[in-house]
Amino acid sequence: MKSGLSFLVAALRCEIDALEQLARTSELVGTIARLVHGLQRERGISNVLLASRGQRFARERVEQLAQCELLEAAVRQAFEQLDADGGSIGNGARLFSRIAWVLPGLNALPELRRRIGAFEIDADRSTAAFVKLIAGLLAVVFEAADGATDPEISRRLVAMFNFMQGKEFAGQERACGAAAFASGQNDSARQQQWLHLIASQEHCFERFVDFSEAGVAGLWRASQQPAQLAEQERLRRIACAAPAGVVLDTNLSQTWFDGCTRRIDAMQAIEERLAAELRALCDARTAEARHQLAGHQALLETLAADDGIAATPAALFLDDDGGTPEPSAGAAAYGPQLERSILEMVRDQSRRLQAMGDELDTVRAALNERKLVERAKGLLMAHRRLSEEEAHKMLRQTAMNQNRRLIDVAESVLAMAEYLPAEPSR
Repeated sequence: MKSGLSFLVAALRCEIDALEQLARTSELVGTIARLVHGLQRERGISNVLLASRGQRFARERVEQLAQCELLEAAVRQAFEQLDADGGSIGNGARLFSRIAWVLPGLNALPELRRRIGAFEIDADRSTAAFVKLIAGLLAVVFEAADGATDPEISRRLVAMFNFMQGKEFAGQERACGAAAFASGQNDSARQQQWLHLIASQEHCFERFVDFSEAGVAGLWRASQQPAQLAEQERLRRIACAAPAGVVLDTNLSQTWFDGCTRRIDAMQAIEERLAAELRALCDARTAEARHQLAGHQALLETLAADDGIAATPAALFLDDDGGTPEPSAGAAAYGPQLERSILEMVRDQSRRLQAMGDELDTVRAALNERKLVERAKGLLMAHRRLSEEEAHKMLRQTAMNQNRRLIDVAESVLAMAEYLPAEPSR
């Protein structure tokens, strides 16, 4: 008959397997972050190229395409390294579904780039295509964070997801401003979208600070150069406060793009720091679990050599005051110290798992915002016969029109669910 210690050993082996899979997933997150950064830059360059009708950034675009192709290949390789057959990822169904959705978007990149190069697409449609692909990649990061079983690793993933999402809003703002300045035109709709992107960035970066380590949060604050922020704010006011129809200075497109790029490149340095710390934490957690496993296996071998099928001490369930009980008479073959050692192992494991579960609940509460938005989108899709993209656009437009956060609008939609008809009207 297997002993309680045998199952503790089995539990640690499962934990090590999960940590190794989580390490691969975390490595994927870092690789995705680098591709997203490249695509964000490509999006901005493409917008300037399209808005200027090829007068600006033609050479820069060629260089950026070559870099993005290498980054894309690295992401595809990271996808291949995930265990898609073993079922060792807790939320594998959702994670793999997100990856399945992203791959066609990556496959569509060559055609999108061809259309941009041939000027068969405008800046708005180009931006929308990049936004959709990047949103899919960020959804993979979200599922990685939501599926993490170690609370500290989960916190780091939540921090990284929020930072990447905020950086994406910053990238969208760069693309939005690049198109406005390069074309010399802005309108009320773009101005409203611009203001919404600014507010969305601030919300994401606040969440990032809440869940990040003090060192990296301090690095983020230090990277925000006052002179750079002041210049960006000046350009924002020029474009966003100007009455509709006023011609913008097209020479400012380079100034705007370069300023935003310096800020976003500084963000990438933070992302790389987050990714490096995440990998180091996964390695440390795995090493710690392996050390525990070695100790447990050595004890199990000692018991086996002593004739002992080790049973988990019954006193574990009979001790009411939480203290370590006196060894039972049946423990004489192993000695009182050995029985106490096994008992403490069982208790330590129980306390550790309870603490991990409590902390995970706290961390995952921060991910509920995105889940609420997804539920609200699903409700709109079902009752208004909208595509996912159309439902998200409706939520975002409502948030902008009412000057509210996206999560607040999503909650309002869900609050009205019981008043909606069971079937959409025809």
